[in-house]
Amino acid sequence: MFLKAITQIKLFKFSFRKLFLLSYLTFGLINKSNVIPQQIDNQNLDEGSKISNISFITEAVKKTGASVVTIDTQRFVKNKQYSRDSRIFLDPYFERFFGLQLSPENQPRIEQSQGSGFIFGDGLVMTNAHVVNGSERLIVGLSNGEKYKGKLIGQDLLTDLAVIALEGKGPWPKAKLGDSTKIEVGDWAIAVGNPFGLENTVTLGIISNLNRNVSQLGIYDKKFELIQTDAAINPGNSGGPLLNSKGEVIGINTLIRSGPGAGLSFAIPINKAKNIASQLIKNGKVIHPMIGINLIDESYFEMNKSIVKVGYVVPNSPAAKSGIFINDIILKVGKKDIKNSSDVINEISKNGINKFINITLKRKNKIIKLKVKPTDITNLSK
Repeated sequence: MFLKAITQIKLFKFSFRKLFLLSYLTFGLINKSNVIPQQIDNQNLDEGSKISNISFITEAVKKTGASVVTIDTQRFVKNKQYSRDSRIFLDPYFERFFGLQLSPENQPRIEQSQGSGFIFGDGLVMTNAHVVNGSERLIVGLSNGEKYKGKLIGQDLLTDLAVIALEGKGPWPKAKLGDSTKIEVGDWAIAVGNPFGLENTVTLGIISNLNRNVSQLGIYDKKFELIQTDAAINPGNSGGPLLNSKGEVIGINTLIRSGPGAGLSFAIPINKAKNIASQLIKNGKVIHPMIGINLIDESYFEMNKSIVKVGYVVPNSPAAKSGIFINDIILKVGKKDIKNSSDVINEISKNGINKFINITLKRKNKIIKLKVKPTDITNLSK
């Protein structure tokens, strides 16, 4: 009886296992269509993860990178210096005829340099004026290796901007221009250019400051406010684009701070650049309204107050003719209350030339109201 009971238990276990196995297989066959979609969904999730791992920097550069160009410039330098008592005028023909040899520093030579730029219109390249200034030959290299001759449409040394026309047929890869008035301190900044001839070099940083006056950098022969960034800009980056996180051009790389305080880079806001480029394309030059004064920003921290004082008045300028004096404090230009020198420059620029603008100033304890007619900067030196 005992052996028979054990045998029945073993048969029961075997039958249960067999029943379980058959149920499992049957369940699997019935629900086969539900298992396969689950595997596909997992595969889609894996693909989505791969896409999400692509950084915004990569996406931004993909949108604009093809429009970034290398600009090779050539300039013929003929720098001959002779002593004052030299009685022989040496021209190239006499030099060759008599077999005369000049010292290396006095021999004519071709000076080559390189910068960056980007295509912003049909065959039009935007870059810095200092990249192309004085050049007799321009060669523009695209990111795909193709090279084209470039023709200078116009340059404006005061704002350090230039436009080049490509001598060739498109279609051209064009950069998407953003809006520099919408950027804020702390936004991402991506600098693209060709430093030291290394094409499409990308550096990343943030917007460190807006509306940085160039006079704060010790530059007094230029007229623009700059975007400050800590994205590395090196020699050869000049003229290349500064991008936002969407790959839109928000500035043109133009300056680096070397020596003490190195690591600061600066770019011309794209809205300003678009305006200058438009004038260069239309007229070949840019009008800069001026009244002929040098301004000084003074801050009084104990009173939490800033003033804008006249530091110099150009003789025979509109300011001089209107009765503006040194040490006058400018309170208002047009309808704008003045807080810094940039406010004065912007209001006069918006007013244009040959049209009067109201200026309110303080002289000692007296408030004075004047009308001044700005003129183009080229007329101030006449």
